[in-house]
Amino acid sequence: MPCELAVVIVSYNTCDLLRRSLHSVYAAARPPECALRVVVVDNASRDQSAAMVAAEFPQARLFASPVNLGFTGGNNLALHSLGLRVPPPATGPRSLISSLIAAPDSAPPHFVLLLNPDAELYHNALCELLAAMQRIPAAGALGAHLHYADGSFQHGAFRFPGLAQVALDLFPLTGVPGAHRLHNSRLNGRYPAAAWQGDAPFPVDFVLGAALLARAAAINDIGGLDDNYFMYCEEMDWCLRAGAKGWGVYAVPTAHVLHHAGQSSQQVRWDAFVRLWQSRFRFYHLHYSPSFRWLLRRLVRLGTAWRIRHAQQRFARGTIDGIAVGQELAAYASLRRL
Repeated sequence: MPCELAVVIVSYNTCDLLRRSLHSVYAAARPPECALRVVVVDNASRDQSAAMVAAEFPQARLFASPVNLGFTGGNNLALHSLGLRVPPPATGPRSLISSLIAAPDSAPPHFVLLLNPDAELYHNALCELLAAMQRIPAAGALGAHLHYADGSFQHGAFRFPGLAQVALDLFPLTGVPGAHRLHNSRLNGRYPAAAWQGDAPFPVDFVLGAALLARAAAINDIGGLDDNYFMYCEEMDWCLRAGAKGWGVYAVPTAHVLHHAGQSSQQVRWDAFVRLWQSRFRFYHLHYSPSFRWLLRRLVRLGTAWRIRHAQQRFARGTIDGIAVGQELAAYASLRRL
């Protein structure tokens, strides 16, 4: 029986990158017996993204939302529309969500690839991901071998975060000799480069949602992404829930994907920073102990105090202007109130 693959892309003001992403999907080599469906959810972009998809990729199913449903809400809308057991997104007026969702026009797919609009598949990526999924029946999710635009390596899978990772994020050690080795170590949740240089998939705690292939049976078992994460941490939460249900999560070194990284969030840098920490606090609240959360909050207060002092010093030296320092300090104040 031929397999059914759906590719879901949620976009927000990334028209040119979205076009390149879609071209890469349709050009990607894949087993001829695997039928492909593409679903694009545009989150009220102002850059003609939805019009571009309608004009240049009429074979894709397009949901042009007049409101921003977030990364999570957009993906859940697409999964629901594919006939998977995922409730429609809770974000936005119910009448609006209902009007966006039509009944599935065919049976649910066997596999779903969640792909960022700033990600491009190399020619063999789909084949490698699908082959790995078929070789590992217990796999609920697979992640790709990511690269930056210049071709350099980008971590695409991580261990679940601990206090050491939080500390390294809050105190980045910029300019400290040897700091890059610490940032790329197990202490910071990274997997060794040697694992990525091999040919075999290897088990990980979670993979990034930039290019995440999920088994439909696992989605039906676990449910969709948690709508309470507008963006960030939703794939980490989903992979943790997958593991709790007995599904494996693996990284596939031979599935190469270019990921420009953060193209939507860079448009609202400090808003994105606050949203990231809102999602992190939710994740820790749901899955970590009270003692961990007590230590976390004190670490965050120390880290924000350190960052506030350094922002003020940069302003005093004239390396940032008043608007920039005001936005940065407001973000740290918001974080301390979370």
